[in-house]
This record gives sequence, C-alpha cells and structure tokens, in this order.
Amino acid sequence: MPTTSSEVCLGAVRYELVLTDPGPMPSSLCFATGGVLRIRNIGPGEVTVDREELVDSHYEAGVVDLRFVRTGTVDVFIPREPDTHVITVVVR
Repeated sequence: MPTTSSEVCLGAVRYELVLTDPGPMPSSLCFATGGVLRIRNIGPGEVTVDREELVDSHYEAGVVDLRFVRTGTVDVFIPREPDTHVITVVVR
C-alpha cells in the first residue's frame, strides 16, 4: 500500500495493512475519531501503542484492530524483521 501523509486525513475509515505483503509500510496516517487500523498476519500482543487511552484494541485470529477513540497522536509499534516499524497516527 502507498505511504500516506498525515496531512491527508482519511476520515473514520478502516485502513488495512497485510504484513505478508512486500513493500514499504506507511510511517504516518491520519484518521477521524472512530477510524480503524487493521493489521493482518500478526501474533497476539505483538502490536503496541504509546497512548493506550486513545485506542481500543482487539485481537482475533491473526488480526489486530486498533480503533482510535479520542483525538491526539499515537505511535503504533509493529515488529518487523529486522526492527520494529513505527506508524505515527494523528487522530482528528
């Protein structure tokens, strides 16, 4: 998927990342409150955020849904060889 600048806000949509897809992951995203970042092909407890009070997280069957419930900025940490990838999410 293409990199999305935080200057373009996607609204209250679901944005899906499939970790088995080759290619770059976004470094930043912007959602309206209620937007969801869905991450596929990940284990339980592997995705973390720096501001849990802004996110409602749900894991099931290799999929993490991060619903952004309050405005602010959240860093999402996704383990990816050889490092951890960080996506900065702005919630408006």
